[in-house]
Amino acid sequence: MKILFLLTCLSLTLTNSKLMAQSRTAPDMEQLYTEANSSYRKFESIHGGYVQTDNVLMHYLCWGNPKNTPLIWSHGSFSHSYELADLARLLTDGGYYLIAVDYYGHGQTPVPEKEVSLYNSADDIRVLMDSLKIDQAIIGGFSRGGYIAAAFYQSYPERVKALILEDGGSVAFNTFNHRMSEEALEIKIKSMAPEQGVSSIYEASFDSPAAAYQSLYDKSAGGLQFELLNIVKRKGNQWITYAGLNDFFCMKDDQQFKSLVLKPNNSPLYGASITMVQPKIIFRNLHIPLLILDPVADHDPMPFEKDNIALANQFPGLITRVEFAGIEHNIHYEKPAQFSQELLKFLGIVQKQGLSFSKKK
Repeated sequence: MKILFLLTCLSLTLTNSKLMAQSRTAPDMEQLYTEANSSYRKFESIHGGYVQTDNVLMHYLCWGNPKNTPLIWSHGSFSHSYELADLARLLTDGGYYLIAVDYYGHGQTPVPEKEVSLYNSADDIRVLMDSLKIDQAIIGGFSRGGYIAAAFYQSYPERVKALILEDGGSVAFNTFNHRMSEEALEIKIKSMAPEQGVSSIYEASFDSPAAAYQSLYDKSAGGLQFELLNIVKRKGNQWITYAGLNDFFCMKDDQQFKSLVLKPNNSPLYGASITMVQPKIIFRNLHIPLLILDPVADHDPMPFEKDNIALANQFPGLITRVEFAGIEHNIHYEKPAQFSQELLKFLGIVQKQGLSFSKKK
């Protein structure tokens, strides 16, 4: 999971969005918010849903025919269930029932009151499958969502027909960190602390949902951008977007991240749990098809290329590894056409292998 790259991209996006949104007049933004809110509510009435688990009231989206092959997707850090929304039509036209969850602190799913881990997120997906009467599904995820997908396979292997891991979940989180020299690791750790301006964007609270929406709106993109409202949520008498997430991930400052890397068992459970997902152990008896979408770049902050190749060579009949040269992390965003092509190709192979997908009666 390329944390530094992800935070840098997010900070640039949010900073630019905020500046551009402020250039609009107040009436313009108020009208945009009204229209966006209407579109968001309409979209949610068609595609949105909630399921109560032992941990949280989890929000999710679904597209397509429930009778088709189910594909359940977990998004990356600081993203949400709309992550693959632009690709939903392509997947549903291909005969798949796409389900995307919001895990803790993202979208409309809150952070639970009790201590939780990535494995609790996996449990939530199992409850969702039960509620939708899905016995087995293709499970996939991006970045942190990939680790959730791997944790789900470890916990409920009988519920998984195939796995899709986009730069996360195929290699242990701290693998590269623990290979670095002490000096190099110290430099990396210090670089993880978000800049003050970025922190203020992450931690901001607002007097209204309209103000929170305005802080995220990208004028250069235009349109309603109603999906931004899935990030906006109420907290007490205020409205927030990403507030508290860095702390929840144990990434609020360099000291938190240092503890996560060197002493994860001393860190809060959710942040630490990503270091507890051990793919070499989880996949030692792999028995289902696995697609690894592997971005490889010259300045890759978390290079997992060799580890992914080794894993694929261990299971040549089950693992398909696709390399995306020049991409540091977010394949589905930077190369959506190629991402979709490889996804559908893999899913087609899975179907040809005669793997049936069943619904619970």
